[in-house]
Order: sequence, then structure tokens, then C-alpha cells
Amino acid sequence: MKFKAFLTEHGVNLFERRFLPALDKMGKICHLFLTRDHAIFLHNLLNGDGVQCIAQFRKEALFDDYRISSQNEDRIAFAIDVSLLLRAVRSSVSICTEFGNGPSANRLQIKLVKKLPLNCTQPMPFLTFETKGYKSAVIQDVPISKPLSRAQVLELQTALELAQDIPQTLVQVPDLNQLQNFVERMKQVGDLLNVSISKYGDLHVQISTTLITLGAEFRKLLVIGEQAEAPSDDRNQSAQTRSERAISRGDAQRVQVSVKHFSRSLHCHLAKPDCTFYGIAPHGSCLTVIFQFFIPGTHQTDKSISLHCRLPVLDPGSS
Repeated sequence: MKFKAFLTEHGVNLFERRFLPALDKMGKICHLFLTRDHAIFLHNLLNGDGVQCIAQFRKEALFDDYRISSQNEDRIAFAIDVSLLLRAVRSSVSICTEFGNGPSANRLQIKLVKKLPLNCTQPMPFLTFETKGYKSAVIQDVPISKPLSRAQVLELQTALELAQDIPQTLVQVPDLNQLQNFVERMKQVGDLLNVSISKYGDLHVQISTTLITLGAEFRKLLVIGEQAEAPSDDRNQSAQTRSERAISRGDAQRVQVSVKHFSRSLHCHLAKPDCTFYGIAPHGSCLTVIFQFFIPGTHQTDKSISLHCRLPVLDPGSS
């Protein structure tokens, strides 16, 4: 089982300034799944508890001279502490910058190794970052779990494939900061959030207690997938009435999720996506958030990068 590659300058920027800070907010531990063509960060896919988060990169988006081999179809997966990974990347970048002429002067190599730590009798696996200078090399070791077995990798691969389902209707939320500010206020009210999404392009979020009901509606959003024309007699109705009518017509779905989970998924804005879409999976099985990235300087989707979250549903929902 072998893996080594060189992080490109673009890969370092994606890791250090965007994706690792976002993934760190999603949870302390994640799985890193390496294949012949991809590097994939996976939160909560095996335990099914909490927000599932999947960040997938084609190898060319991050690495040069990418080499991987294993007896399991060149697939390697292990658990890693995201905060330690981020710290190692930042430290390596600062060393490259201080002792070279920028991050690209001293190439940053990443590889899997086994080492014998102090006071241990068995070698332990590490993800190692090595920065080679003119006269010396700086090595940083990030401890990882024992690599997953063939059966565990298959389980992870199956969970990943199941998590790729795209909702039939997606609405684009243009201002994540506005939504995040609203959800921060909602945290003070209660723990459960009702989310409804219609084929008309309406996103409705509401939190209710015995004393107060607080809600927000985002209307006439861009719709991808199944869409419908809003009935003209809905125009003068309240947001809650419009939402109920759309659900009764089969033109909307509603689910209940944790405010904490919803707020956590919004931290993905640290990855600096260009577009954000919300949708409800068939039968209300989960709330899906898809983040879209453009090729710099264009409005074309960067297909080498993908990021999405799946929020567990606390109520079966209605559809």
C-alpha cells in the first residue's frame, strides 16, 4: 500500500485557504479516500450520525506526480483529524515561503509512511508532509488511523455512491450570508427547523415553539430540475399558506432538520463556492446542499471539484 504526490500551488491554496477550514467546521474527524483519479474527504458517511459532507477532487486539481498502489484496486482510505491536517499544511506553507521564493520554490510532497514513535513497540501510520530545501528537509507527520480493510473500503464506496443522489428540484440561494445571519438568530429560539422547497422557486424556513414562530421566505429563486408555475391566486396569501398549498398540490416538500446541523452546513461558505443550491431528496429522506464552483474567470462549472452536504431529517416530512 503506497501513496505519494506533490501538492501544486493551486492545491495548497485550495487546502489551506478554502476547503480544510470549511471541513474543520464540519467535524474533527473525517475519512480521506484516495483512488486512482480522486481524493475525497468524507464526513459521517459510515456512522450515519450528523451532517454528511463530501468534498471530492480530481487528482489534477490538487497534485502533480500522483502515485498510488494497493491490493484493493489502488484504493486507500483512513480516518484523519482535519485540524491537524490543516495545521500541517499551514506550517509547511510557511516554511516553504520563509526558506524559498514562495510556495512553489520548495515543492511540498505528501505521502503515506509507517514510523515507530517514541515509547511504542509497533510502527504507526502517518500522512507525512515533506518540504525539501537546498540543504535540508522539513518533515511533518500527521497521525492517521489504520487504513480501512477491503470490506470497510467497499462499505465506504457504497455509502459514497448512495450519497450522490440529486434532488429532483433544486433552488439557488444567492446570499448565504443573509441566510446564515437569519439562522444564527433562530438558534436563540429553538432546536428544530422546518424547511420547505417548492417547484416555484420558493425556499421557506421556519422555527416554532409554544411561544413564538419565526420564519423567512426566499421567493422566485432560480430552479434547476422539476419546476412549475405558481398559481396566480397564491400571490396575496401568507408565506405559510403558500407553502401549505404547494405541499398539498405536490409542488413542494417539507422536512424538519436540526438548527445546529443547518448552521454547520453553512460553514461550507469558507470554501468560497460560486453558487449554492438547496433541495429535498425523494420521499423527504434528507435535505441536500450542493455547492458549485466555477473555473476562475468564467461561469463554467469546474468539474474537478465538488462539495455537497446531506442533512439528516428529524421528521419523515411531507411530499
